[in-house]
Amino acid sequence: MAKPADTRTAGRKSAPKTARSTAETEKIRAALAARRDELRGEYDQTLSEITELQRERLTDSAGDDQADTGTKTFEREQEISLANSILERITQVERALERLDEGSYGWCERCGNPIPVERLAAFPSATLCVACKQLEERR
Repeated sequence: MAKPADTRTAGRKSAPKTARSTAETEKIRAALAARRDELRGEYDQTLSEITELQRERLTDSAGDDQADTGTKTFEREQEISLANSILERITQVERALERLDEGSYGWCERCGNPIPVERLAAFPSATLCVACKQLEERR
């Protein structure tokens, strides 16, 4: 199975990296910064909600049995998982901003080919082209 993928990429040379115009770069930077700020607001809101829920759980724990305690623990873990997911997305956007500064934004980190504009529009912090991402997901 590895042979078709190897023959597809073996004959292909990395496209020369062309510089974006300053206007294009600033437009991308503004969109990424806006997304980062949006995610930070979402993260702050989530942390605030978690804190409030924790307070409510502490004051409303009298008479809890094991099932209640287990449910509260499960809910808390879900909330923390949600917050960590948002934090991971913030990190991805910040990394995309770093790649933009380095001039490597929009280029696959694995094969060096350009990442399609459609993929970047859907997932602006993408680091892999579609083919490399598919290979990664198969593993």
